[in-house]
Amino acid sequence: QAQLREYGGGVVQAGGSLRISCEASGQPFSDHNMGWFRQTPGKGREFVAAIDWARTTPYYGDSVQGRFTIFRENARDAIHLQMNNLKPEDTGVYYCGADRNWGRIIATPPVSLDAWGQGTLVTVSS
Repeated sequence: QAQLREYGGGVVQAGGSLRISCEASGQPFSDHNMGWFRQTPGKGREFVAAIDWARTTPYYGDSVQGRFTIFRENARDAIHLQMNNLKPEDTGVYYCGADRNWGRIIATPPVSLDAWGQGTLVTVSS
């Protein structure tokens, strides 16, 4: 049974940095587009960042452009999100998702994907 699992969330002060990660188990996701999404109290679920299966097309939501970086490893089925200059409005549960269709990964509002992780909580204090 294929599964995605996120880790690395925590509490950080505004202006600080945090890195969260997502690893696959059960079956490989190397042929899937993958992305990060978050569930926030004020906005519901929103798109954060995505990268295609060939790792050539990073794509970011407007609210995180210039502050967050998504990257993907070749050796392992893993993606990471480096979050810099964090703001209180970045607080939320961050989910890793995977889908064979790029359009579904970057859809607004987000849609159900082939696979989801359980989420990791990021809290940014002011």
